[in-house]
Amino acid sequence: MSPRKAVAQELTQDMVMMAARELFREKGYQQVSMRQIASALGYSHGSLYYHFKNKAELFYAMIETDFKLLDQWLDDVMKREMDDKGKLSEVLLAFIRFGLTHKSQYEMMFLLADEEVKSYVNKGPNESYEKFAQSLVELSKREITIQQTWSIFLSLHGFVSHYCRCDETFEEVKSLAHSHVNFILKSTG
Repeated sequence: MSPRKAVAQELTQDMVMMAARELFREKGYQQVSMRQIASALGYSHGSLYYHFKNKAELFYAMIETDFKLLDQWLDDVMKREMDDKGKLSEVLLAFIRFGLTHKSQYEMMFLLADEEVKSYVNKGPNESYEKFAQSLVELSKREITIQQTWSIFLSLHGFVSHYCRCDETFEEVKSLAHSHVNFILKSTG
């Protein structure tokens, strides 16, 4: 048995997640193994299992981090000093801005349809959706139904999903994003 190879620095969860995120983005979730992630980092694949029991758990940890970031974006808008109508518009724009600023994360958060991952990913999306829905209810001048909240979310998600597939940045589609948000707000009364 050979002695353990010395490493320049101890492997951390963040290091593993950063390498995995890049590989998932380049190759897709299904095409990446724990061995490939370890190889990209220059560590043995066994060292990854100290932090994550399998690839799905690693993916879940990444997604939870991403949902917390989205939540922070929404919280930041809710803390701003402005009228409720302006704040509501900014919440919707923040969702679009987040998705188009963090395209690969957004795709992994909302667009990956993998059964192995679905069994792990449930808490983050539900908490973020709840925060989003609560923001709409709090800022709206009238009662918003569950169906209306879901329709608003789906409308924003459709916009982001479309532009995630394109090379445009948020800044390049900013005027379209504003128009889309204004359309949503007019249609909800």
